[in-house]
Order: sequence, then C-alpha cells, then structure tokens
Amino acid sequence: MSPDEIRERHAALLEEVGPGVTVVAATKYVSLEEMAVLVEAGIDVVGENRAQDLAAKHTVYGDAFRWHFIGHLQSRKAAIVNGTCELVHSVDSLSAARRVEIPTLVQVNLSGETSKSGVAPEQLDAFLDACSARVVGLSTMPPLTETPEGSRPYFRRLRELAETFGLAQLSMGTTQDYRVAVEEGATLVRVGTLLWRG
Repeated sequence: MSPDEIRERHAALLEEVGPGVTVVAATKYVSLEEMAVLVEAGIDVVGENRAQDLAAKHTVYGDAFRWHFIGHLQSRKAAIVNGTCELVHSVDSLSAARRVEIPTLVQVNLSGETSKSGVAPEQLDAFLDACSARVVGLSTMPPLTETPEGSRPYFRRLRELAETFGLAQLSMGTTQDYRVAVEEGATLVRVGTLLWRG
C-alpha cells in the first residue's frame, strides 16, 4: 500500500475517533524496511509487541515516531522500553512494574482466559497498591467475538474499573472493534490492518 493511501486511511480514522483518542499503529507485522513507508505516510504513534523488534526499529527510525509498547512485557526487557517508549500498555506483573520508569497501563484479564495475560479484576486493587510504576490507566484484550458488539461488556467493565481507581487512560479496541471501544471510553486504540491491508 502506498504512503498516500495509508495517510488517507489514518486521517479518516483520526477524524472518526476524535481528538480525545490516540490512534496507535500496531506494527507487529511491519518489517524494519516497511516502517519507512509509515514515516512517509505521516504515522506519528506506533505500538510494538516485542522488545527486540522495538529496539531494532527504534535504532533505525528513532524520533520519527512516538513509541508505545503494547505486548507482554518481561521484566528483563523493561530497560529497552524505558529507553524508547512514552507509554507501556501491558504491565501485568509486579516484577515488570517495578522496573518500568515510564507511564504505565495495567493490563486486566476480564475474560478469565488462561491464554491471555493480565491481572484479574478482583486482584487489581492489591496490584495497584503494590505497584511502584506510574500507572495512568488500564488496558484489556477481550476474547474473540463474532461481532464487535460482543466486546462491549468487556470495554464497559474496564471503564468502570478505571473510574473506580481514578485512572484516566483506557487502551482498548483494535481494528475489528475500535468503534465500540471508543463509544465505551477508549482513549487509545491499537489498529494495524485497518491502516495498511487490502
């Protein structure tokens, strides 16, 4: 896809979600070389899933983007995130939280799926009490659903939890369900294929 096409899609998405929502371009499947197209297209915020990919891409593209970390964060990789990112979306262990030095979102596992990372909702209060990181909000990944509407109860629950703990930032919603997430109060949405596929 050309830079102009990506720029148009990005601009349309920004207009749709409004000024209160940050669009994070998820670049897990974007190669090091392809990142140059995103620079040309004017993408400003990118989210990486793997610390080693983040380090490699940041070495080449540096300040061309604002960098977010959106994958599972191992505590031993925290230094990479600290040195490159403005926000980590996905802290779910105290060992990682204690090593993160940038604003942080705690990932909450609202579905109870063992395949998903995240703090259980009933453990969130204790986790936040013990957490030394600068927590500014919460994030979640709902289970796969047939329709975007199926994600709504999870997004609503995350907003309620954030309100309970006085946290302003909500990272929720991806290409398939970002509209519902925005309706339920998302301040950050993570989209990839919507911007540069098909």
